Amino acid sequence: MIKTLVYVVLILIGLCLSPLIVGQSGYVYIAIGDYQVETSLVVGVIGLIVFYFALQLLEWLIVLLLNIVLSSRYLPEEWRRKAAKKHTLIGALALAEEDWPAAERAMAKGAEKGEIPVLNLFAAARAAHYQGDITARDHYLTQAEVHPIAKTAVYTSRTRYLIKQGEFVKARAILDTLSPTSKSSAPVLKLAQELYLQQQDWQALKLLLPILKKRQLLAETEWSQLNTKTNNILMLNAAKTSEAELNKCWHWLNKSERKQDELILAYAHGLIQYGHKEQAIKLIHKQVNASPSAALFSAIPDLISAQDQDIRKLLGRLETSHENDADYQMCLAKLAIQSRDTKQAKIHWQNVCRIAPTHQSWLALAQAQEQLGENSTAAHSYRNAANIM
Repeated sequence: MIKTLVYVVLILIGLCLSPLIVGQSGYVYIAIGDYQVETSLVVGVIGLIVFYFALQLLEWLIVLLLNIVLSSRYLPEEWRRKAAKKHTLIGALALAEEDWPAAERAMAKGAEKGEIPVLNLFAAARAAHYQGDITARDHYLTQAEVHPIAKTAVYTSRTRYLIKQGEFVKARAILDTLSPTSKSSAPVLKLAQELYLQQQDWQALKLLLPILKKRQLLAETEWSQLNTKTNNILMLNAAKTSEAELNKCWHWLNKSERKQDELILAYAHGLIQYGHKEQAIKLIHKQVNASPSAALFSAIPDLISAQDQDIRKLLGRLETSHENDADYQMCLAKLAIQSRDTKQAKIHWQNVCRIAPTHQSWLALAQAQEQLGENSTAAHSYRNAANIM
């Protein structure tokens, strides 16, 4: 811009001085080979300026022509890239609207010359999956797998889609290639958790749970429930296998897990199964003495008999603190029935119906009252049971 302005100023100065120059003598003589040119100074200066501008124009035209020639071979490529961006945008909007057919078409087209074709292929695969087009989905994932950096993502996506299809065996084969460890990504670990649960592979889940806790991928309550469930099922399965497996499973638990009611009861059932009832009763006695709970009160009547007096005495000492505990009163009522003490059973069933009446508790009370010959009160209890149904 400044250069052009300088040229314009020089031309204006020349125009202003030309009348003065015209009146002066002088000429210009140019000889090039056999060619000779003789003219006045003014005409020579003007000719020089015109020649310069003509040279500048020629230079500009040559540069423009060269740029067009050099860039013309890339024009189709540039157009395709712009089209790919447009298709990707359209596909993203279609995904947001869950218009799966439009999303698949746009993303597939955008992958051809897109800046990040892998993302387009994953999006197209997702759209195809939601349409139930498994062949197209797998085709897009196979294309994406060509990129080495996307290999783990491809396996993760395949595993997730196969789980949704119910193809757990195929999903497990792919998941095993990912080898879920503490260094694996969060999506891989979550997929492993889901698949192990679907396959009921409690042993694999047992090994995975510490990693899930360390990575904080589950809420504390959810993790605790899943951990207890896993250990409980492993304990029950071990009891079905052998006594050695049962003890191995029990000693595999950490100190805090051995204090959980569900696991103590599962182990106790296994011990009784293999003829170690005394050891089982001691274990339950210790747990009731340390931390009595509804789970223990519910299980005790099925684990002990009328001859197990020690634990009955322990339960009797808890009556003051658990007078208004329906689970405790129900436990004592069932133990009284074991001992054929119908009168004491009636008292405890009355307490249960006072604290937390249910259809079953009213029926149990009515039956106890009938055995004692209290037909009038038994009929009243039956009516109460009918009203709760």
